[in-house]
Amino acid sequence: MDLEVAASLIFVACISCLLFIKARRKILRRGKLPPGPTPLPLLGNVLQVKGGEMVKSLLSLRDSYGQIFTVHFGPRPIVVICGYDNLKEAFIDQGDIFVARGEMPIFERMLRGYGVTVSSGERWKKLRQFTIMTLRNFGMGKRGIEERIQEEAECIIKELQKSKGEICDPSPYLEHLSANVLFSIIVGNRFDYGDEKLHSMLTAANEGFLIMSSVWGQLYEMFPGVMYYLPGPHNKMFSIFEGFEKFLLDRVKENQATLDVNSPRDFIDCYLIKKEQEKENPLSEFHIQNLIPTIMDLTFGGIETITTTMKYGLLMLLKHPDVQAKVHEEIDSIIGRHRYPSYEDRTKMPYTNAVMHEIQRFCDLLPMGVPHAVTRDTEFRGYIIPKGTDVYPMLTTVLRDPTQFKDPSNFNPGHFLDENGCFQKHKAFVPFSIGKRNCLGEGLARMELFLFLTTILQHFDLKSAIDIKDIDLTPLESGIENVPRPYKLSFILR
Repeated sequence: MDLEVAASLIFVACISCLLFIKARRKILRRGKLPPGPTPLPLLGNVLQVKGGEMVKSLLSLRDSYGQIFTVHFGPRPIVVICGYDNLKEAFIDQGDIFVARGEMPIFERMLRGYGVTVSSGERWKKLRQFTIMTLRNFGMGKRGIEERIQEEAECIIKELQKSKGEICDPSPYLEHLSANVLFSIIVGNRFDYGDEKLHSMLTAANEGFLIMSSVWGQLYEMFPGVMYYLPGPHNKMFSIFEGFEKFLLDRVKENQATLDVNSPRDFIDCYLIKKEQEKENPLSEFHIQNLIPTIMDLTFGGIETITTTMKYGLLMLLKHPDVQAKVHEEIDSIIGRHRYPSYEDRTKMPYTNAVMHEIQRFCDLLPMGVPHAVTRDTEFRGYIIPKGTDVYPMLTTVLRDPTQFKDPSNFNPGHFLDENGCFQKHKAFVPFSIGKRNCLGEGLARMELFLFLTTILQHFDLKSAIDIKDIDLTPLESGIENVPRPYKLSFILR
């Protein structure tokens, strides 16, 4: 019996290898892919992409193979593009070709192909356009959203005052801060900072993103067909998603029961009205299957990114008290202590504006970007990339490019200031990605970061719980997302 089992396993392995070789030859016949390390059958470049060090491994391969190279996640070839000029040519100059969504096994399992993030073609176009227009109608970039953000900024000041300068973990405050702005738009109301249900969900979501950026998330991205059936911490990501999905589905049911088509209260109402308007259209993308994933795109994308950037921002200001002092000085000069900041203030605050940009550049939140795919066989920089091939835009190679930034490895607001101390934009500032699939909430995120950070610094001095020389700015995990190390601080009332 053992010999039969062994023989069967050998047979299956041989067939798998033959299929892999056949598929690889087919790809090579169709296109001339960029160079890269030779993949193992089925395993791909697992030996070159070290566990828990995906970003570091890809940057090492860039050093060996150049700015454009091919790496295999299992049997799947990935074209990795580095450097500003290359990303611009691919995602702007040839944007219509590089616009499809690449494989995202974790999110595809969570969202089942629905929503904005993992979709392509007409579904992506229609849902993205609707989402952007709806956010604008609710005031994204206008007064309506600014008032919501200012209200939340006032609330967090009151909460931080309760700490009375004691050492604390800023994470719970920052998670609620960003969540409440999004939820006020999506479900029509904010939550108290003491709301245990929301706190539990946000803590779980944070844990889920930590797992995604760990070795377990990396293995799932490379070998989804195998990891799907294996036990391990990666399965917790999906149970966390299911709990969040149930919470949102309950809110959708509440909105359905109380919907007034003449007076939409939030994003969910707007979607339900659009769904009703298109009920006779058999090709409509506005159905419930797309609603929950679209909300998930907004909540996970908006809450997690703002929270993590804020965590990094406070940490960098702790590490660099001279920068914090200059921001305090500019706030006192332009805004004072008797009114809350407005978004218009940024135009009069070049140093603070530069600090906000440098925080985003330095934290390098999504170092590998989000995977794209080409919509047809295409020539790019002398190579032929076959239709459907995944393409990774390595944003970190732009944000940390020494040809674009004079001191890319260090936190330096001077990257966004000219010789006269005036704020200057930078073409290589791409934390929201580049091209047609850039972050749809970019305007909202910019406003949140400026108003939240300036309001906190208007009221508090930030004091580290440890010696500033011991503050470590390197990520705890670096995969899908750069995750900052846990830290504590004191908010000292000014």
